[in-house]
Amino acid sequence: QVQLVESGGGLVQAGDSLRLSCAASGRTFSSYALGWFRQAPGKEREFVAAINWNSGVTNYADSVKGRFTISRDNAKNTVYLQMNSLKPEDTAVYYCAANPSTWGTPTKRGLYHNWGQGTQVTVSS
Repeated sequence: QVQLVESGGGLVQAGDSLRLSCAASGRTFSSYALGWFRQAPGKEREFVAAINWNSGVTNYADSVKGRFTISRDNAKNTVYLQMNSLKPEDTAVYYCAANPSTWGTPTKRGLYHNWGQGTQVTVSS
């Protein structure tokens, strides 16, 4: 069982940057992935980015490529999402999720079974 706690959300203006953090605790496995998803009102929860904890391999949604960077801090068991050049359409609740047994970087929400409570990101125009 992996417990996840997100932080770092807030209200920013278009073009600004934010860094989200996701702290993982509890039992972890030698191979697992951490993913970021987001959900706007009336929309499905969509994939944003993922990183494999062991390999460091990353995966990004097309909508955030070149603007967002996912990274990990092994010592702190924390994954980050650096969000640059934020746009109003990035406004959503951002969730951290874990797949505790994979060597890949899944993009489907159904493949993640441990979720944080989410952190709100609001980008004004």
